[in-house]
Amino acid sequence: MPDDSDPFRAIADPTRRRILDLLMERGSLTVGQLAAEFPELVTSGISKHLMTLRAAGLVVAEKSGRHQHYRIDGTGLDAAFGPWVSRYESYWSNALNKLRDLSVDGE
Repeated sequence: MPDDSDPFRAIADPTRRRILDLLMERGSLTVGQLAAEFPELVTSGISKHLMTLRAAGLVVAEKSGRHQHYRIDGTGLDAAFGPWVSRYESYWSNALNKLRDLSVDGE
C-alpha cells in the first residue's frame, strides 16, 4: 500500500500538481471550484486528490459555512521539500559561480 504522507508521491500525479498550481494562483478554493477546472473528473475524484495532498502536508482545509476551502500549506511544503532542495543548493551555487566566472573571463 502506498504511503499517502510521501509528498513526492503526492506530486507525482499531474492532476495533483495542477491542483497545487491552481491553489498557488488563486489562494483558496473549494472542491466545487477545483472540480470546475477538471471537467473530466467528478467531484469525488477531486476530493480524493485533496485527501492525498492533505495527508502529505501540502494543503490545508478550513471550514467556512458548508464548504471546505483548500489552500497551500507553506509550512508543509517547506518541511517536505526544503531538506531535499537544500541538498542541491551547493551544486547550483557552484554551477552559477562557475558560469559567472566564465562570463567575467570572457569579456
